[in-house]
Amino acid sequence: MSSSPLTADATHPDSRERRPRRESPARTFNSTDGYVVKLVLMALVNALGLFIAWSAWTAGSWFLLGGSLVLLAAADWVYFSRRTVPLKYILPGLLFLLVFQIFTMAYTGYVAFTNYGSGHTLTKERAIDALLIQNERRDPEAPSYPLSILRDAEGTLGFAIVDDGSVRVGDAETPLAAAPDATLEGKRITAVPGWDVLALTDLVGDPALLEKVSELRVPVSEDDAAGSIRTQDGSRGAIYRSVLVYDDAADTMTDVETGVVYRPNDRGSFVAEDGTALGVGWRVVVGFENFTKAFTDSAYAGPFAKILVWTFAFAILTVLSSFLVGLLIAGVFNDPRIRGQKVWRTLFILPYAFPAFLSALLWKGMLHSNPDYGIINQLFFFGQRIEWLDDPTLAKLAILGVNLWLSYPYWFLVCTGALQSLPADVVEAATIDGAGPVRIWRAITLPLLLVSTAPLIISSFAFNFNNFTLIYMLTNGRPRFTDTSAPLGHTDILISMVYQISGVAGGRADYGLASALSLLIFVIVGVISVLAFRQTRKLEEML
Repeated sequence: MSSSPLTADATHPDSRERRPRRESPARTFNSTDGYVVKLVLMALVNALGLFIAWSAWTAGSWFLLGGSLVLLAAADWVYFSRRTVPLKYILPGLLFLLVFQIFTMAYTGYVAFTNYGSGHTLTKERAIDALLIQNERRDPEAPSYPLSILRDAEGTLGFAIVDDGSVRVGDAETPLAAAPDATLEGKRITAVPGWDVLALTDLVGDPALLEKVSELRVPVSEDDAAGSIRTQDGSRGAIYRSVLVYDDAADTMTDVETGVVYRPNDRGSFVAEDGTALGVGWRVVVGFENFTKAFTDSAYAGPFAKILVWTFAFAILTVLSSFLVGLLIAGVFNDPRIRGQKVWRTLFILPYAFPAFLSALLWKGMLHSNPDYGIINQLFFFGQRIEWLDDPTLAKLAILGVNLWLSYPYWFLVCTGALQSLPADVVEAATIDGAGPVRIWRAITLPLLLVSTAPLIISSFAFNFNNFTLIYMLTNGRPRFTDTSAPLGHTDILISMVYQISGVAGGRADYGLASALSLLIFVIVGVISVLAFRQTRKLEEML
């Protein structure tokens, strides 16, 4: 029996030799043109990497410097080696994962173990400099000097003063020094080699330059105790000295006017014997203090418990109500006897088409307590003044209602798709066996629908657990708690509590506590998701 040509080609021992060998795409790309393109792209990558490394070097950020050099070396090795073909495809994704996910989580974990926040945002060295600057006072016994503003080719600003007929020049990093080559007309400095002398009109017409000049401090000499030159109007300079003196050997800060000595403590502050602390501190590691602060600090303990309970209630009730409403509507309009199904389905998903933050703002206006502005009170409650957003209980009901309006179209779409994908033969077999509609729904339809929608229910719970947009746009956490000084309210959930504590909205910031709460939210959502997925797997095994 003769075989077909196709069979003969596939089984003949020499068929592989006759078949033309396919060239690897990677090798094809390594043609002359492709290699040139790769060289150009890698040149751009190396230029960007070296720019980042140089910026890190000049800023003294050794971690960023080391990390950028390691990543740059890895990229060069991967894309110029013939043994790393798979890495060529996945390296960009790995770098994004490392920079935007792992680094962010690691840094959040680091901040959670520090006192990083208002008054403790600097390193100790920079905190000492800030204290010395903030406590500078003008020396009443020192004379003032005719002054000119200088700027070099790189944009560095400096001062030139006339002291006993001679010119002295300096900038923020270089103390005043004699400039014998400078030229004078009377007491006005007209030229300084290496610098441009700015006119006062340039200073007046440039608010940004005026701000920089007013903040500029030029040391009088290498001795910090000699003070620095500062100016208010750009035409005359005076000597300012700090009332605080830092002793590097003793690591103490002394107020020369009062004689009070401030010593560093383990909380990142200079503190006097009477407990008075200087206003600027530095970051230190505080261990698990931030993780226990929400439970032990009187300002946060009470609100935290209420917010935690409300966060769970908000997420569970939102998912449950929107899922049930969406399932009910999907079940009704999945009946083939309903006419105009496409029109009805289009109307039902309209709320889902609007941006959520815009819908929240519209509902905020409609729920205004004044019936002249709030259409809800005007149309449905006979013009009564109902404090929908100012009463703690009504505000929570308003949030649940608005979120139901926003969420049920999503579940309507999901449940409609799930119902239409159920196997019709199973339902038909159950009908032939004598099962009624209720029995079929309870024993077949609902379990199969839950199996297909359970992952979405879990993700919806996680989303609503962190649904910051709705809370911020509709109530911003209000009404506020009256039994605490913390800027928290009855409708805050954990993620909006983190936002309020972080100080982004103003007020005192506590980044350490905010980071600790962020990690706590991550753990809660992660544990609940794992438990829910296990239950879903058991349901699948039962079916």
